[in-house]
Amino acid sequence: MRVDIGVFAHNEAAGIAAMVARLLAQDILQDAAISARVVVLANGCVDDTASRAQRPGIEVVDMAEGGKSRTWNRFVHDLSRSDADVLVFVDADIEFCDAGALRRLVQAMAGHWVINSQPIKDIVARPHNLSGTDKIIAAAGGGLDDWRSAICGQLYAMPAGKARLFHLPIGLPVEDGFLRAMVLTDALTGPEDFTRIGGAEDVSHIYTSERSIAALIRHQTRIVIGSAINLAAYQVLAAIPVAVRHIELAHASADPRWLDLVLQSGMPRWPIGYVPGHFLLKRLRRAATRPRDLLQPKHLLVTVLGFGFDLIVYCRAQWAMFRGTGAGHW
Repeated sequence: MRVDIGVFAHNEAAGIAAMVARLLAQDILQDAAISARVVVLANGCVDDTASRAQRPGIEVVDMAEGGKSRTWNRFVHDLSRSDADVLVFVDADIEFCDAGALRRLVQAMAGHWVINSQPIKDIVARPHNLSGTDKIIAAAGGGLDDWRSAICGQLYAMPAGKARLFHLPIGLPVEDGFLRAMVLTDALTGPEDFTRIGGAEDVSHIYTSERSIAALIRHQTRIVIGSAINLAAYQVLAAIPVAVRHIELAHASADPRWLDLVLQSGMPRWPIGYVPGHFLLKRLRRAATRPRDLLQPKHLLVTVLGFGFDLIVYCRAQWAMFRGTGAGHW
């Protein structure tokens, strides 16, 4: 089995040497049944990420242009081996659960188009000396609750042949959500097939959680904006003939203006503005399905505070998108 491992690194000079050490400790590199190759994708860095990543057994590609979706396209279509069987996508700032994580992730592929590692917040994995704010953030969840059916952009794998079916528009703020929609529907050419995405039950990774409410609001605002932009892109793709949707995505991956034009032509929309209302109301709708829970003070308080958080994020996202029309603004 030929496995190419792409490590996405943007201004990671402070931690890239430690990440390279973690990669070199992965037993997939010593498995005689696997030909594994590690490529550090230093993209748009203004620090010395690329030079600090240099180690025997590690390839480093220093790309002048940044952006995760642009780098994804380069790795999948240009930099990975043409005869690779599996591609692994790794964020440079995560930690692996153990030395066998990447090997087991690849071996868990089965018939899936995407297989995920389970994301765990560092404040959940190492619950020591937490502040009150840390405990609130930790209680909000241990990562992606739907990690088996979403795409966790921090660590996942795809059969190379499936990955090469797709291209990502340049400038997507939330590229893993966009890729998920493309995988489930084969670029909106068919109905959603949820069997294409799965989770490796014995593979997890640790990621650094936001450590303040303000940072959490900024992070969630970016997610909401990115999701709203993804919806606008889906609508453009859905409006063209099915037979050319893959072709249009290939065009979008080569034209940095494509996403700008999508936003300029499709936003704002009356009466929702830039961000659909379901991003604001989804928590209330979930609560409405279990109204008896709201009779308990704790559940009621969590719902009210959660809606307040969602309202702040929603308003910030609307305002941010009002101030700019190009994807680069976000």
